[in-house]
Amino acid sequence: MKFDYIPGASPARPQRRRLGLVAVLGLSVTAGLIQLGVREGSAVAGNSQPDSSGLHQNLAASALETNSAAGGQGGADFDGIIQTAVKDALTVPEASQWTTVSVKSGQSLSVIFDALGLAHDEVFSLLSLGGEVQRLKKLNAGDELHIRVADDRLEGLTYALDERRTLEVRRGDHGLEAVTLTAEIERHSTEVAGEIRDSLFLDGRRAKLSDRLIMELADIFGYDIDFAQDLHPGDRFAVVYDQLYKGNKKLRDGDILAAEFTNQGRKLRAVRFTTPDGNTAYYTPQGQSLRKAFIRTPVDFARISSPFNLRRLHPILHTIRAHKGTDYAAGTGTPIKATGDGKISFQGKKSGYGNVVMIKHGSGVETLYAHMSRFRSGLSVGSRVRQGQVIGYVGNSGLATAPHLHYEFRIDGIHKNPMTVPLPRANPVDPRYMARFRTDSATMVAALERADTRLASASPANKK
Repeated sequence: MKFDYIPGASPARPQRRRLGLVAVLGLSVTAGLIQLGVREGSAVAGNSQPDSSGLHQNLAASALETNSAAGGQGGADFDGIIQTAVKDALTVPEASQWTTVSVKSGQSLSVIFDALGLAHDEVFSLLSLGGEVQRLKKLNAGDELHIRVADDRLEGLTYALDERRTLEVRRGDHGLEAVTLTAEIERHSTEVAGEIRDSLFLDGRRAKLSDRLIMELADIFGYDIDFAQDLHPGDRFAVVYDQLYKGNKKLRDGDILAAEFTNQGRKLRAVRFTTPDGNTAYYTPQGQSLRKAFIRTPVDFARISSPFNLRRLHPILHTIRAHKGTDYAAGTGTPIKATGDGKISFQGKKSGYGNVVMIKHGSGVETLYAHMSRFRSGLSVGSRVRQGQVIGYVGNSGLATAPHLHYEFRIDGIHKNPMTVPLPRANPVDPRYMARFRTDSATMVAALERADTRLASASPANKK
């Protein structure tokens, strides 16, 4: 474990009253009295009601004899010592306990310390340590502090800086000290598989995939499968992904390492690979990129309400009018994504299209997105956008009977069917890294096959 150490100054400690000799004498006398009581009890053991006054006299006499034998002073002085010891009896400090504080909106460290009864200068002493301790100045609602208090002083504090690092403050011989502990994050790979019965979301959850992993799975194969239109009952999927642990505690799900999707009998596989220079992408087991220059659909999980059709009857004008794009029905406010990298060439109103964004992608390719409810803030004509970046939101501006996105794909000004136009792929694995990729890919493919085999053996057909 790695740690950083920040020693604090040596603040003057509050002076405590100590009993010293009086405490020792008090304990010695108490022991003597216990012994005398045992002897006296033996002498009157035969009496059902012993004479308490005689017992007290004997105890006092025996105590004086013990004191004289030790060279002590007279009975009056000794009695004074006894009385002082009784009045100033030692107080046993309570064991300090840890308190967990969940920070509420607007709470500061000083407010929290006041509520715990800590001295006012404890906040200053803590923050004067500097370093990561300064993070305590900007606490967020929901943060947790673990605090230990003793005698109105801060004895210990722990605060998670992030999922790997923890700030630990403790009181040592020279005052408060701060240490930053860094824990190792363990990655455990997990294999799951499922079959499509209802939808990717429902069946993904049934297979214990989180919503984030389901979306990631859809993104990986989104170049080849339209998950709103192409799924059929009996399609299958398998996923190998990381789970991140800190000690025995699961922090969160990691990334998909490999995935497989069988769609209408066509099996697609993807393997995650990171080059030495840090570029990460998904490839086929043969090293071909799954990423294409364009994604097929600009709206996630939307239904096609009107396909590309050059002789369509217009729903409002009631005339034969070419429908030179694809309409996706979706709720108002649904995010619309750029289908490829490019530069915004138009943003504004365009007759029956309503609110429109047009993007030039190079090589004569241009895409159009119409009937938006609004544009994404921060974008304008000339802005560069990346594939998958949100550029606006679904609406029904212009000539539209209901909220939907009208999407067009043009090459050299000629309209193409967005659902069937060939989409070029990105570059394959660099030949320099192919040997390592093949090794990693073989391991991941074996894991996918294990998950698929478990799913097949658990299917009702194999249980009969």
